[in-house]
Amino acid sequence: MARIRRNSIEKVLSLQSKVWKVGKYIRLSRDDGNNESESIINQRKILDEQISSYFDNDYDIVDEYIDDGRTGTSDDTRPDFLRLVQDVKDGKINCIVTKNLSRAFRNSANQGKFLEEFIPLYNTRFISLYEPHIDTFLNPEIVHSLEVSITGFINEQYAYKTSIDVRRTFDIKRKKGEFIGAFAPYGLKKNPEDKNSLIIDEEAAEMVKNIFHWFVYDGMSKNGIAKRLNELGIPNPTAYKRKKGLKYNNPQIHKNDGLWCSKTVCNILLNEMYIGNMVQGKQKVISYKIHDKVNTDERDWCIVENTHQAIVDKETFEKAQSLHKRDTRVSPKHRNLYLFSGFLRCWDCKKTMVRKTSKNYVYYSCSTYSRKLKSACTIHTIREDVLEKAVLLAIQHQISLVANLSEIIEEINNAPIIHTESQKINNLLSVKQKELEKLTTITDNLYMDWRMGEITKTEYRRMKDKLEIQVEQLQKVIANLEKEKEMLSKGIDTNEPYLITFLKYKNINHIERGMLVELVNVIYIHNGGELTIEFNFSDQHRQIVEYIECNNQKLKVLESKKAI
Repeated sequence: MARIRRNSIEKVLSLQSKVWKVGKYIRLSRDDGNNESESIINQRKILDEQISSYFDNDYDIVDEYIDDGRTGTSDDTRPDFLRLVQDVKDGKINCIVTKNLSRAFRNSANQGKFLEEFIPLYNTRFISLYEPHIDTFLNPEIVHSLEVSITGFINEQYAYKTSIDVRRTFDIKRKKGEFIGAFAPYGLKKNPEDKNSLIIDEEAAEMVKNIFHWFVYDGMSKNGIAKRLNELGIPNPTAYKRKKGLKYNNPQIHKNDGLWCSKTVCNILLNEMYIGNMVQGKQKVISYKIHDKVNTDERDWCIVENTHQAIVDKETFEKAQSLHKRDTRVSPKHRNLYLFSGFLRCWDCKKTMVRKTSKNYVYYSCSTYSRKLKSACTIHTIREDVLEKAVLLAIQHQISLVANLSEIIEEINNAPIIHTESQKINNLLSVKQKELEKLTTITDNLYMDWRMGEITKTEYRRMKDKLEIQVEQLQKVIANLEKEKEMLSKGIDTNEPYLITFLKYKNINHIERGMLVELVNVIYIHNGGELTIEFNFSDQHRQIVEYIECNNQKLKVLESKKAI
């Protein structure tokens, strides 16, 4: 007669008397694609058909937990899995049923912790219908089996390989300039005929244009722009997406009140997408297991130019970048920036100038002297009205100079034969190329010196690193010289942006902030009130002057021959 163990009898009696409160867990990942066998409908059908075979009449299906489009590599990115865990802790369910282990886990560490620690701790039953068959109530030791461990490892490797394939595909799309984001930036939208391309969203694009115009040409601060948008009742980008019916979500969305702030305005002003360039890869997921995103270095961003229609012209965008780098803080009581905000610097310490009012006059003085330590610099003070007159006079003088340059260029270009190649650049280029050849030869010989035992490996590496830095610097210099040579060989005409920009202000009699943005880079204040103004287009100015000097001499020779 067969003997029946006591613990087996107790298990059967317990099974007969226990009422199971069942939770069905179903998951479908984007990685599963269009796999019908793993669809939500198919998983539900399998659970409903087989679940009764594990129980008599002593079970109650309490709830169904579905994570659709969620990866199984982590628990905290699956809201319904977290809800299931909480319901187990609260005693709402004491039995979990799923199709197989891959539906519940794609992370072997999480699988082991859940089955070996969480399930016993809360006296809960876990059932996996497909291989490996698991029923932790009838056979609790199964979770420690090699089969379960291997299955967990295989499931995790599948997730890893899928992640690699997906990332590779995304990288290819980025490099081709295809948009891979879930939501287009404010002002743009996905093309209905091609989800990987962007088109202009006219309604939001109008606000983007206003933001750039207010900031660059009207002198409004970022905070002032945000206040104006809020007063106009314009929803911020997050609220706008929701208004358009998009299922936009982010971790901080519960804190979003639909109002604009200076940070949102700043992000728009810095976004290169608005000049038609595709910018992606600003963030990356830490790993296929850890789905938190981290910011990437700007050098690692993927930028493809001219992939879609621009909302803002490049000139306005560049001016916005220049202004952003300046110290453009403004009093909370004001929305517009002061005329010289962000332009003034102390000549000696190169720090910003601070604005003060005294006896109905406005003054600027060195911030180091005024705010930090008086012995660290001198006051460098200047009255605002005096500064404005001096800057206006300097700009008028510069415009006059540019007008003269324009006339000379026109005279040169109208001459019958003018060779525009710059001998100075040719000579310098020749010298730098010889230096590069010499360094290359030294680098090549250095390896042989090491192999012959004339220098040590440490000396070889140190000298090689030093030479490589020098070679790299020389290559950059040569590249710049060749570029400049090419520009000079093509000639310069009166349609150069430098000339056009200055000449359009030819008859000015007062200064506006938009004018300063276009013409001036920085204004240095000397101790005693003298000014040094660094104008924009300094490189172009130097090239034009060199072009004139190079060709003026040839023009004089040509004219002297005519006279003879």
